Amino acid sequence: MAHVFIESNWVFGYAAPGHHKLPDAVELLQRARSGEIMLHLPAPCLSEARQAISTKCQPRNEADAVRKFLLRAKHEGIVSRAQDQIAREVLDRFEQSVHAELRRLDEVIDSLREEPGLEIFSLNEKMLDRAIRLSMSDLWLKPFDQAVLASVLVRAEELRNEGETDFCFCETDADLQPWDKGGSPKKPLAQMYDDVSVWVYDNFALYDPDRPDDWPE
Repeated sequence: MAHVFIESNWVFGYAAPGHHKLPDAVELLQRARSGEIMLHLPAPCLSEARQAISTKCQPRNEADAVRKFLLRAKHEGIVSRAQDQIAREVLDRFEQSVHAELRRLDEVIDSLREEPGLEIFSLNEKMLDRAIRLSMSDLWLKPFDQAVLASVLVRAEELRNEGETDFCFCETDADLQPWDKGGSPKKPLAQMYDDVSVWVYDNFALYDPDRPDDWPE
């Protein structure tokens, strides 16, 4: 079975309100439920994602931007009074819908703890020690990224010691991807992943054109 590491960006893509939700993140959990893969998520990612969703997914800014446009557009005759009224009603419903989803956010995130095929693991002493050593390396990562990287590397080692061999990491954050903008390996990060046989994807579909078995049928 393939063991797939995920982090805060996956939680955001799965648990965010509808217009921010990522279908591939939802599909990834469905694949885990079916027994196709096993997901592994560091526990601190739950709280980080919750804060990010609560902050970034508030509907007010998006709705108000459209309302400002409508105010100008109606004055300039770009939209009619009737169109303006319909658009504002839609915006009101949009805000109500998003607020309702945000009120259920804690419930959605807590439910992940009971999902089959998803292991949410706490950072152990070895992971914390690895994070400290990463902080003194040439990676120049943020403290939370250091903790995520350390947890993935150590958990992969643990699983390999248990006889598992198929590992990958869905990482949409460029800071933890083992390649630069030009596609060249970032050292020593790329070597760290290679040492524990973790293949890194930049998406949640587990698709990479450089791997023959990833081409869709």
